[in-house]
Amino acid sequence: MIDYIIGKITVLNPAFVVVECNGIGYNLNISLNTYAAIDKAVSCKILVHEAIREDAHLLYGFFEADERDLFRQLITVSGVGASTARIMLSSLKPADLRQAISEGDVSLLKSVKGIGLKTAQRIIVDLKDKIGKHSGSGEIIAFSDNTAREESLSALVMLGFARNSAAKVVDNLLKENKTLPVEEVVRKALKLL
Repeated sequence: MIDYIIGKITVLNPAFVVVECNGIGYNLNISLNTYAAIDKAVSCKILVHEAIREDAHLLYGFFEADERDLFRQLITVSGVGASTARIMLSSLKPADLRQAISEGDVSLLKSVKGIGLKTAQRIIVDLKDKIGKHSGSGEIIAFSDNTAREESLSALVMLGFARNSAAKVVDNLLKENKTLPVEEVVRKALKLL
């Protein structure tokens, strides 16, 4: 099993990163939290969760061990796969997600795309006793640039949303606040789609 990869970032997108290590480029699916943490970096250490399926070998990357641990706990819940867990971690910060689970906040969990009432309740029942209260790390400040719309739209399309509906939501969010960083645009769009 791969535990982490240290290398040069060759491609960075809100949905994935390609890290080159010893001449091999590793494509890792990431959350918006990890994207925000490595946004301006040239090289990084990415913690890895490896999912080996019959039809694919997938890598999920995380900047912090806490986020990877939460991802691994989420995918143990029946009905929550790796894609859903990644959307949850992109929609909410790990500390907020842990708090929602420990406090039984069904409505906050249901606000995440793809999470219905029964799945939210199952997550709370299965993980409430396993989730420790972790203090969140400090806010990561990212600066928006001219490509914020395209990067946000690209991330939403890669997460499985229709380009036209995602474009409308992203455009409306950027009309309200043109300085939103990409991860915030995607996070807010996930709640509206």
